Amino acid sequence: MLSFLSLFKKTKKDVPAVQTKQKEVPKSKTNEKVAARKGEIGEYKINIQLDQLPKDCTYLSDLMLKNPKSKSGYSQIDHVVLTPYGIFVIETKNYQGTIYGGKDRKTWLVNGKFKMMNPFVQNYGHIQSLKLLLDHKYHDSFVSMVSFTKRSTFKVDADYRKIASNELIMYDIELSEFINRKISVTKIQHKEPLLSSGDLQGIYQAFSTANISDPHARKEHNELLKKENTPSDSKCNVCNKTVSDKVKNFCLTNQKFKGKIYCYEHQKAVQ
Repeated sequence: MLSFLSLFKKTKKDVPAVQTKQKEVPKSKTNEKVAARKGEIGEYKINIQLDQLPKDCTYLSDLMLKNPKSKSGYSQIDHVVLTPYGIFVIETKNYQGTIYGGKDRKTWLVNGKFKMMNPFVQNYGHIQSLKLLLDHKYHDSFVSMVSFTKRSTFKVDADYRKIASNELIMYDIELSEFINRKISVTKIQHKEPLLSSGDLQGIYQAFSTANISDPHARKEHNELLKKENTPSDSKCNVCNKTVSDKVKNFCLTNQKFKGKIYCYEHQKAVQ
C-alpha cells in the first residue's frame, strides 16, 4: 500500500522551478515614464481647477500653433482661459525644488543649480502667437500665468504674486483662485466687460481653428524639443562633461565664452 501511495507523492524534483529573467528596463526609459506620469497628474489637477471657474468662462488645452520665430516652427500652449474680463494664457511647470527667478533674467534656477528658461519669456512667445490670430483691439486683454506644483517653492520677484500684475505665478491648487481674484479686480477697474459673449465666441473659434491636431506635426515638434535637451557630442571645456545641444548652442552664440563650450556649472566661472 505504501509503495502504491508513494506514486502520488510529489517532491520538489517532480515540479522543476521555472526561472524567468526579467527584461531590464533602461533607466532613461523609466525616467521618461515617471516624468510622463507626473505630467499627467499635474494636468489633471489643472483641469480640476479650470472646471471650477464660472460658467461664462471657457478654456482650451494643449494648443499647438504655428510660430515662425520658434525653433520648431510651433508654439505649444498648455491652457488658454477665455473670460469676459481677460484672456489667461497658462504655462504649467512640474519642477521639484526651489525656483529662483526675476523679471530681468532670461534664465531662472532650480535649487540654485539647474537652469530653466524664464517661463514668462516662454509664455510671452505663446501670447504673441495667439495675438497674430486676433484683431489688435483684443491684445491688451491677455494675462500671463505660470503654474507650478506644490513640489516647488518660489524665490521670485514679489510682483509676480500681486493680483494687479498681468504676469502672475502660483501653485496649481491656487489657479482658479488667482483667476477669480484677477477677474474681480478687473471688474472694479472696468464697469463693462472687456469682452462680450460674441467676442469670446469669435476668439474661441479662432484659436480652435488654428490649433494643429495633426499627430505627425505634433510628434515632429516634440522630437525637436527633446533633441534640444539630449546630450550632444560636445563636452565642457573644464570638466569634460557632455552637454546638450541647447547648452552647446548657447555657449557658441555667446561672445563671453569665445567659442568654447561650458556646462551650466562652469559657465558661471567664466569672466
